[in-house]
Amino acid sequence: MLIGLVGKPSVGKSTFFKAATLAEVEIASYPFTTIKANHGVGYVSVDCIEKEFNVKCNPNHGFCIRGKRFVPIDLMDVAGLVPGASEGKGLGNKFLDDLRQADCFIHIVDISGETDIEGKQTKNHDPAEDIRFLEEELNKWYSNLMAKVWRTFSRKAEIERENFAEAVAKQFSGLKVKDDDVKEVLLKNQFGKNPSQWNEDEIKKFASELRKISKPMIIAANKVDLENGKENYERIKNEFKDYLIIPCSADSELALRQAAKVGFIDYIPCERNFKILKELSGRQTEALDEIKKNVLDEFSEGTGVQKILNSAVFDVLGYLPIFPAGANKLGDSKGNILPDCFLLPPGSTALDFAYFLHTDFGKNFIKAINARTKMVLGKDYKLKPRDALEIMTK
Repeated sequence: MLIGLVGKPSVGKSTFFKAATLAEVEIASYPFTTIKANHGVGYVSVDCIEKEFNVKCNPNHGFCIRGKRFVPIDLMDVAGLVPGASEGKGLGNKFLDDLRQADCFIHIVDISGETDIEGKQTKNHDPAEDIRFLEEELNKWYSNLMAKVWRTFSRKAEIERENFAEAVAKQFSGLKVKDDDVKEVLLKNQFGKNPSQWNEDEIKKFASELRKISKPMIIAANKVDLENGKENYERIKNEFKDYLIIPCSADSELALRQAAKVGFIDYIPCERNFKILKELSGRQTEALDEIKKNVLDEFSEGTGVQKILNSAVFDVLGYLPIFPAGANKLGDSKGNILPDCFLLPPGSTALDFAYFLHTDFGKNFIKAINARTKMVLGKDYKLKPRDALEIMTK
């Protein structure tokens, strides 16, 4: 699973990325600060199951703070996108090529309106324009890729009587398109019987709908704490009701995480408070007070950064956090308690989980056992969020 951060230049993508990963990246208020895509590890937060078993976990990956388990995910910050990117303007070709492997996009929008459509400093820009243009560029990207090969590919599929959904998924596997995505698009829309005879508008519509399903998007209304930020957020939220839009302040989250990293404060991402641990300078205290007053006390999701990551993985992509746990033993061979929490795709079964852990577990699967209830579960059992399972093999 890979989450891509997208948006025009200078909206705070690299700040969001650094806040989420604490990776060292260049941050500046001019277009195209990011030239090559930055890859890093972010974390989604899950209520750990340790309290239910009255133990303290020892994670192999990620970490756990006061009952909040932070599970690693891959994040990618790419170069800013400007109008015309699908035709190669700006760093468009490089930007779009970097995005092929992303499963989901987080569109970082400057909700304060202090940057224009190309990322240059301005006043009173309408963030709605940014949402519309990026959606349009992504759709053109898909449409251009499909238009290049559509006639030949679709005609070949018809002649050879291939399953159309499978043929599309195979042809555009580089975009991580799945046959179920294609089936969903065909089910929800009316297209001609023979794809090779579709006109240009039909191909564009198909590409657009397929992009929305195969590369779903969440909107991060960044810089909401600046002038006009909250007002614009409320307006945009009502104007784009089909989008999941979450307010955030990446600058504030970065400041809090850096302060926590050096031991100045006790702060857990996604919480609305922090505790000062050391004596700070007047300037440091003032800065933290401003964050508390203008962000943490103002918005129910705190800085919003952690909420956005969680929403992308759990709400948009539907992934399931699953804990391997024995019915009678919670530790691994090294004595680590509840060492792992894995993220599995929606619809996964107990057998899928077994294969995820190891191919041999899948091949020799006998049953799964619910560590909480001790109930025996078959291979077709559909996993639920925060399941704790032991796989039994022959």
